[in-house]
Amino acid sequence: MEGYMTAVVKQHPKEGADIIKKEIPKIGPDEVLIKVKATSICGTDVHIYVWNEWAKSRIKPPKIMGHEFVGEVVEIGENVTSVKVGDLVSAETHIVCGKCKACRTGNAHICENTLILGVDTDGAFAEYIKVPESNVWLNDKDIPLELLSIQEPLGNAVHTVFSGEVVGKTVAVVGCGPIGMMAIPLLKTTGASAIFAIEPVEYRMELAHKLGATRVINPLEEDVVNIIKSETEGYGADVVLDFSGSPTAIRQGLKYIAKGGRMSILGLPDNEVPIDITNDVVFKGITINGITGRRMYDTWYKVKGLLRSGLKEALKPIITHTFPLSEYEKGMELMIKGQCGKVVLYP
Repeated sequence: MEGYMTAVVKQHPKEGADIIKKEIPKIGPDEVLIKVKATSICGTDVHIYVWNEWAKSRIKPPKIMGHEFVGEVVEIGENVTSVKVGDLVSAETHIVCGKCKACRTGNAHICENTLILGVDTDGAFAEYIKVPESNVWLNDKDIPLELLSIQEPLGNAVHTVFSGEVVGKTVAVVGCGPIGMMAIPLLKTTGASAIFAIEPVEYRMELAHKLGATRVINPLEEDVVNIIKSETEGYGADVVLDFSGSPTAIRQGLKYIAKGGRMSILGLPDNEVPIDITNDVVFKGITINGITGRRMYDTWYKVKGLLRSGLKEALKPIITHTFPLSEYEKGMELMIKGQCGKVVLYP
């Protein structure tokens, strides 16, 4: 396909981004060209936008931002057989090698050679995006576009929540950014006995309550450890899901987690987190899971099944704002201030 498209590009190694015209990507024999219908803002996009230390070490401008999306296939490479023009698709955002030990043992989500859409390659904040056929995910057309656009982060929540048993368990959701929020209806739908949402921003506290948290705790004003201990008969939370990356929150979680409990960590601390391994890990006999991305493609099938089962209604309140792509800065500012759930952009 010839011509030009509008795209949000990180052109320079500094704060901000630009909306410019770029050539529509040319695809190779094993690639698919997709017209983007909706794309959502991720915390990673915010890191790139504000140009934090992680972004400085990873991003090589110029790069089209964004990686969460839904779109229509408009062109396929000569070797492509699994999708056709007109299909409604999204994409697994981790492009993996398929050859390293992790890939060959069913653990491609931790591939040694991962490239990420919108981070290492041009992304989805544009009218068109090209994706390897192996990463394309065929969508159900009866699911709203805005929900299809958030399947990638929903997959992060699904991977985190279901990395262990949750049915009948008391669960602490630490950090109610968009992915943490997604965990709440997942837990409620699948039978957690109590859901403690730990979040300091009032806007997100209110949304966590609306989504079904049993108790919402402000860690800046309340004693999280004592509250959770007192409301679990002194045992503590069976499961702690950290989406915050806050060193303080992680250390607190290790204090109120029950013996034999499970902590799954998706949040990324900026620095090392000192913890009392002897008393809070070994003597408690707990399990700590590091969560990265989505299991490929087991998590995607779980997401599709959950959306088909009716979870889509429970997730709708998470999408709080929509803007045309040209107003991406409004979405970025809301994300920076924590005054939103999920923000969806329409090219």
